[in-house]
Amino acid sequence: MKQLVIYVHGKGGSEKEADHYRPLFVGSTVIGFDYQSQDPWHAEREFSDFFDQVAKGYDSVVLVANSIGAFFAMSGLAEKKIEKAFFISPIVSMERLIVDMMNRSNITEEELRRKEEIVAGSGETLSWEYLCYVRAHPVKWRIPTCVLYGERDNLTSKETISDFAEQAGASLTIMKDGEHWFHTDSQMRFLDDWIRKNM
Repeated sequence: MKQLVIYVHGKGGSEKEADHYRPLFVGSTVIGFDYQSQDPWHAEREFSDFFDQVAKGYDSVVLVANSIGAFFAMSGLAEKKIEKAFFISPIVSMERLIVDMMNRSNITEEELRRKEEIVAGSGETLSWEYLCYVRAHPVKWRIPTCVLYGERDNLTSKETISDFAEQAGASLTIMKDGEHWFHTDSQMRFLDDWIRKNM
């Protein structure tokens, strides 16, 4: 059986990170996706077109997606034939994330609506258009999915990730003392073991 594994990086990441996953999916073709989208409405088209182009000729497709890459993948690939997805520290509620950033920077919805864009204290540019879009297009994800979440994730709360896992019927693994960005030796060992156990 010919299997394709598509790796989708998070913010500031690279498709070269796909190299890490090749030894885990022996016998499969593993590719990274160097997407350009910065928002879900562009991701919807870009991710769908990319999938249709690369998935031809494969019997099954597995998705490995990180952080905002998982959010964009859910925006563009929800209707695709994907056998299984592995989400690492996924952004599962962009609305919650934006509202949390607004609260931390003391930005009101009225202020954001009026100004359209505001740079938050974190340096992120918050957009009224983006907030309205994610409210109007909630994520609907039904593909069999395993989620890996770090206990000390500073972008997504445990409650938000648990709600998503329940709604999507996904399995949830929480790494004690894990962070949003899995990068240390022990975190990467944990991640590798998690993939092997859930294959």
